[in-house]
Amino acid sequence: MKKNRYKCIVCGRVFPHGQGIVVKTGNLSLEFHSSRCASKFLRRLIENSSFEEIGRCVKETYEEFVKRLEVFEKKRVKKI
Repeated sequence: MKKNRYKCIVCGRVFPHGQGIVVKTGNLSLEFHSSRCASKFLRRLIENSSFEEIGRCVKETYEEFVKRLEVFEKKRVKKI
């Protein structure tokens, strides 16, 4: 593969740097050409994991986004 090109791990489509979704963690690079492929991967990951394995992380991340959304909504209301 050419430099700065990625290959989607879900569908195999090759896409250029700057497009798609690339998540790097440690030595692992998760490369998705579209949000649809990324959501398909995430759905399968959650379905195939037990709550003990991934539940704590999902809950913490969910709570983080809920708090961010609450702060955003409070700021939006104050602007009126």
